Amino acid sequence: MAGDDTRMLLLGAVALFEPVNGYQIRRELMSWQVDQWANINPGSIYHALTSLTEKGHLTRHDLVDNGRPVAVYEISAGGRTELERLVARSMETVDAYNGVSFYAAFSLMLLLERPAATRHLSVRLKNLERTIKELDAAARVNASMAPPHAIAALHLQLDKLRTERAWLVEVLDDVRSGKLSFAGDAPDWAPADDDPGWQMDADRKRYREMLRG
Repeated sequence: MAGDDTRMLLLGAVALFEPVNGYQIRRELMSWQVDQWANINPGSIYHALTSLTEKGHLTRHDLVDNGRPVAVYEISAGGRTELERLVARSMETVDAYNGVSFYAAFSLMLLLERPAATRHLSVRLKNLERTIKELDAAARVNASMAPPHAIAALHLQLDKLRTERAWLVEVLDDVRSGKLSFAGDAPDWAPADDDPGWQMDADRKRYREMLRG
């Protein structure tokens, strides 16, 4: 799963900001603190970009920008298909003991159209409710057989899942009401004036002109 999470985050970052160079992808993902919660080593990002390019999920363009060579990436049609598959699976699958895949997919939800986001989150809600029932039943059955501290740890996981369920119900309301924006919607967020994102946008426009030329 860890490898899938890395591929999903890198494909998603390229899809969000393409055409984009490797340094910009690294800087963006580090601003998401993926080294803390996704266990992505900053130095491994360039290797992963090369691997995704070799698999045909990304297209690499070697450009000369202001006299400097720069590798610029775009996501391929196959890469989009793979990204959609990874996001869908990660959003719908409930792992009671590890939420990293869902956190990564949710961070990329802006790439989805609203109906798809609603569908994936609705499936997750059903799976979450089923998991809560299963763990609650396991806690009851094992209450007299397992050590008390093990049962207490199980109840901690149940409390986390119940908290996620309440949060997910609110998020689904925001998705359906239009409070959150998705692919095809007018953007409802822009970086601050001193945010490097503005420079990334300027670079992206210049890269597009160079690629068209």
